[in-house]
Amino acid sequence: MEFLYITLAVVAVILVYAVISFMRIRKTVTTLSQEKFIEGYRKAQLIDVREPKEFAGGHILGARNIPQSQLRQRYKEIRPDKPVYLYDQNGARSGRVALFLKKKGYTQLYLLDGGFKKWTGKIKSK
Repeated sequence: MEFLYITLAVVAVILVYAVISFMRIRKTVTTLSQEKFIEGYRKAQLIDVREPKEFAGGHILGARNIPQSQLRQRYKEIRPDKPVYLYDQNGARSGRVALFLKKKGYTQLYLLDGGFKKWTGKIKSK
């Protein structure tokens, strides 16, 4: 019985953390449909935060690859005075990247709803 209570407590903590993270991301970044994303990304910095192997397998035409795993070392490659359009495979990593960039002073942050997995626009693959 004690194990059940401990398990329920751990699950509750995880759920609370997930909800708080979700709310922080919603305040930090504007999630855009593919149509709205297409309207603005050519005038912005388009950043694919997936790993290089994923990027090489196909990416949105014009995107730069700055993987989440390298962001702490490379975030200064992204200009803080221009809009930043982020995407990953399904939207989870780019939300965390947006939180990091917000802490570094970036304010114009946009996220592709559903990520690359749902993208139907032009792509480039190596």
